[in-house]
Amino acid sequence: MLEFGNKAAAPAGKELVKDGTEASFMADVVEASREVPVIVDFWAPWCGPCKTLGPALEAAVTAAGGKVRMVKIDVDQNQMIAAQLRVQSIPTVYAFWQGQPVDGFQGALPPGELRSFVERVAALAGDGGLAEAIEAAEQMLAEGAVVDAAETFAAILGEEPENAAAFGGLARAHLALGNLDQAEALLNNAPAAIAGAQEVEAARAQLDLARQAESAGPVADLRAAVDAAPEDLALRYDLALALHAAGQVEEAVDELLEIFRRDREWNEGAARAQLFKIFDALKPQDPIVLRGRRRLSSMIFA
Repeated sequence: MLEFGNKAAAPAGKELVKDGTEASFMADVVEASREVPVIVDFWAPWCGPCKTLGPALEAAVTAAGGKVRMVKIDVDQNQMIAAQLRVQSIPTVYAFWQGQPVDGFQGALPPGELRSFVERVAALAGDGGLAEAIEAAEQMLAEGAVVDAAETFAAILGEEPENAAAFGGLARAHLALGNLDQAEALLNNAPAAIAGAQEVEAARAQLDLARQAESAGPVADLRAAVDAAPEDLALRYDLALALHAAGQVEEAVDELLEIFRRDREWNEGAARAQLFKIFDALKPQDPIVLRGRRRLSSMIFA
């Protein structure tokens, strides 16, 4: 399994959980928090709730896999630092990031809230380098290294199963490999949390377009037929499908816009629906999308 950025943020020799002192506080907490968030647990041996909170907090930090560290401070042995941070009761927990306390709580927390706290603190450092990995995979896909892209997207999902960008990317990699059934099965089983995400919807739109391409007719024949019968919107629609299947996306958009111009309600608004499908399959800032949406809007509001 690949590791990305802060997922490996605890280098060898740097424990995820350690005991701290006033002498080591600057290095263990303040300076260390410039690299990765640090949770500080102020406790004492005689504190009953501390005996429950401490191990649970350690377990949650360990489960975060290096995205966050933990330093335990015995307030009886380190009264000065506890006073400086205005620790008035224990257990008290502070989270440090970039040298400053940024979050915290007093008293014990239920396990679910404790996990949420650790996840929230871990997220302060960003996505653990996954964005860079996704960008690299997208570059592979664009350059035709589709298998490598698919493996990278899959590895990212191994780290973060509900990463919408990686999920959509893996589906698009299957499409690029011609594995339409595999892409469809993947999309049909998208986690509920990301099923409606833009990246996943874009992959679905690309899958629909790929299915259409399987039955698209020859562009030259359809072009000749449309030239002979320009009022036949069904022929023009088939030409748009064929053009898109042939990779002539802008030309396909032009034909669909022409259908919409002639009869916006033709075939229950099929031209507009197909335009939106094409737009969804492309990146939002793609020039074809920007130009097409602009022209469509001008027709709608004319």
